[in-house]
Amino acid sequence: MIKNPRSKRILSISLLVLGGVLIFLAPENAWIGAVLLALGLGVEIAGLMLGHRR
Repeated sequence: MIKNPRSKRILSISLLVLGGVLIFLAPENAWIGAVLLALGLGVEIAGLMLGHRR
């Protein structure tokens, strides 16, 4: 796990942005859209969990 708070914050924000872009770019009428949406949500959740302080 990353111990440096600044690196952790930067990685968390990067993952949140990447997840948002994947969700935004997911097409509506194809199965690839569902895959991109699920991948985007997974990346968003990983970013939120990484940014959460314990």
